[in-house]
Amino acid sequence: MPRHLVNRPLRRHSMTSSPTSDLPTVLDIRAAAERLLGVAVRTPLLEAPLLNAQIGGRLLIKAEPLQRTGSFKFRGAYNRISLIPQAARSNGVVAFSSGNHAQGVAAAAGIMGLPATVVMPSDAPAIKRANTEALGAKVVLYDRHRDDRDAIGAEIANRAGATVVRPYDDPGIIAGQGTVGLEIAEQVKALGVRPDAVLVCCGGGGLVSGTALALAETLPGVPVWCVEPEQFDDTRRSLQAGRRQANPSDARSICDALLSPTPGILTFELNRRLLAGGLAVSDDDARNAMRASFEHFKLVVEPGGAVAIAAALSGKFPTAGQTIVAVASGGNVDPAMFRQVLSG
Repeated sequence: MPRHLVNRPLRRHSMTSSPTSDLPTVLDIRAAAERLLGVAVRTPLLEAPLLNAQIGGRLLIKAEPLQRTGSFKFRGAYNRISLIPQAARSNGVVAFSSGNHAQGVAAAAGIMGLPATVVMPSDAPAIKRANTEALGAKVVLYDRHRDDRDAIGAEIANRAGATVVRPYDDPGIIAGQGTVGLEIAEQVKALGVRPDAVLVCCGGGGLVSGTALALAETLPGVPVWCVEPEQFDDTRRSLQAGRRQANPSDARSICDALLSPTPGILTFELNRRLLAGGLAVSDDDARNAMRASFEHFKLVVEPGGAVAIAAALSGKFPTAGQTIVAVASGGNVDPAMFRQVLSG
């Protein structure tokens, strides 16, 4: 299965390299779905009539907080680790993450019996660090504002001979995340509806690029939009500029899952071809979406996982008379923050 990424080597990309030959295809996403069958959760599409009445449209929520480890990240992690040649597995894997990718890698590695080390920012939510360690991974902390996580991860991997499992800029990761798009297409068809748009949370771009790639074949013509925090809207600005843009070093947001410094090389190459555009929401918009998700769907959504919902509820994306699918990408929020958000 040469198109299914089997034994495809993990490559490092420079800013000037051409990523076209490394891009995953819909065949890769379908192969990932086969690997994930019976392992990952097929998460539901949720709908709330009262909320629909408020926005004057129909909002369908893809509930990835109900995914294994509480976010979509398990999909990509499991698919990518499944592609590691058997002879290299005993050396383990290394990942860097603020928490959701960390937990996905830890869980997937545990299922397959591989040791895992995760390089995690020291300010990551405590629940994400605790869950990563509980899943069996070793956590190495760094300062996200001073340290180079790539260099730290590379040094650990080189010392152990481990495979680096990147959080988004890897064809195996993108293909795994793309299974969200396959499920959305199947679920809306079962409901007998065709969405007017699909809104997807975006950090490094793995989820939205994979989802858009899947939907380009399964729901052709349906526009897919990325949604980011206002100060971390690098993909939105990159789409406008036609080249990758970085976030300012002093940018801050409560959306810890979406604080990537710049779009990935592979993910941006896909997103510039496939996305209708980008949207940005405020931290207050994210908080309001978290409250609405709990009130209307009884769903716990973390700040970064709520930004696609926030775009619909805040009016950043028009909803009147439209059917919108919004991906809630994760639910790993510290209890103290969640209580604070709900108290509003």
